[in-house]
Amino acid sequence: MTKYEILMLAIPGITEDEMTNFEKQYEKLVKDSKGNVISFEKWGKCRLAYPVKNNEYGVYYLTRFEMENPQTFFKEIKLLLDVKYHELIMRSVTHKLDPKKSLEYQRPDTVESIQTRNVDEFLRENKMEGLLPRQEGKRREDDFVAGDIEDEGIEA
Repeated sequence: MTKYEILMLAIPGITEDEMTNFEKQYEKLVKDSKGNVISFEKWGKCRLAYPVKNNEYGVYYLTRFEMENPQTFFKEIKLLLDVKYHELIMRSVTHKLDPKKSLEYQRPDTVESIQTRNVDEFLRENKMEGLLPRQEGKRREDDFVAGDIEDEGIEA
C-alpha cells in the first residue's frame, strides 16, 4: 500500500468538537476507500508568515494514511474540505510519502510552546532602562524633580 499525508491549516478558533467531527468523517472516508489511517496529529497553533483568510495564526494538523487506489478518496476529501469544512480548514496539501524516508518531522514551534521573555530583562539587555517602571524610593538620573534647577534670577 502507498502512504500519503495531508497537512491542514485550520482557523485559530477551531474547537476540539469541530476537529473531532472532521476526524471521524475523515476516518470513515479512508475506510470506505479501503485504506488505513496511520495517524492524526494536532501540531498546534502557530504564527503564520503572512495572513491567510485574514488570520495571523493557524492550527496545524497532520494526518497520514495508506491505500492502494486513492483517486476516489482524493475527490471525496477535496469535496469535504472545500464544501463542508471550508470555514474551518484554510489550506491543505496532500503528499505521497517516499517509502525509503523516515516519517519523522521536526515540528515547528507553536504559540503554546514558545517561552515568553521577561519584559524588564529585555529592556535592560537592550539598554532601555528609561522605559522601566519606577520603583518607590529610587530616582533615576533622568527624573526631573521640582527644585533641582536653581532659580537664576528669572522673574515671573
